[in-house]
Amino acid sequence: MLNHERLKSYEYTLEIAKKVPLMLARLPPGCAYLSDQLKRAVSSILLNQAEGNGRRSYKERRRFFDIAIGSATESSAIFDIIFAYGYIESNTYKEIKDKLEQVVKIIYKLHLSVVKNLLF
Repeated sequence: MLNHERLKSYEYTLEIAKKVPLMLARLPPGCAYLSDQLKRAVSSILLNQAEGNGRRSYKERRRFFDIAIGSATESSAIFDIIFAYGYIESNTYKEIKDKLEQVVKIIYKLHLSVVKNLLF
């Protein structure tokens, strides 16, 4: 198992990613922009956690964790739009939003630990 696969935030993001294709299949024609943006944003969370966790330089780790947090908040906003348009049920929406909140909290703690190492 690689280092990034041990992260709880990575596990949670992967759970979300597995649900995305089913949700996107329900989107009506004309929503390809949401579909594409959501796939890229969720993928970015995973990829930046993995890359950040694989970096040796604290500065680089911090940068990738910053990007992962940004992608998580972007994903959250896309889910808000999909929910507002009525394309997903409220229980699915709440579950995903809760998971994303946990992801951001965990990555933020990783980010803070990297910053502390930069200061000392």
